[in-house]
Amino acid sequence: QVQLVDTGGGLVQAGGSLRLSCAASGRTFSNYDMGWFRQAPGKEREFVTAISWSGGRTYYADSLKGRFTISRDNVKNMVYLQMNSLKPEDTALYYCAAKTRTYYDFRASRSYGYWGQGTQVTVSS
Repeated sequence: QVQLVDTGGGLVQAGGSLRLSCAASGRTFSNYDMGWFRQAPGKEREFVTAISWSGGRTYYADSLKGRFTISRDNVKNMVYLQMNSLKPEDTALYYCAAKTRTYYDFRASRSYGYWGQGTQVTVSS
């Protein structure tokens, strides 16, 4: 198993930036593809971005491409989400997640077997 702790959320004004971090422990981190999802109040959890185990492939929700960047450090067992030009509609609870390479769909939450506890991002207008 892998344990995930996501941090870095907070309150930011529209147009600002935040960097979320996800620390992984347990099994070999490089065995896992990683993703970020978010869930706003009253809405379903949605895919934000994902990165393959090596960092060689990245995936983004179309609406977020260009503003958000995912990265990982397999030495430090960390994955990051850099969020720029934040908008009030980005307000949500953000979760990092890990999946084994057995599951091929990076965008589906059902592919991910391990989840962080979530970190709140609030963007004020």
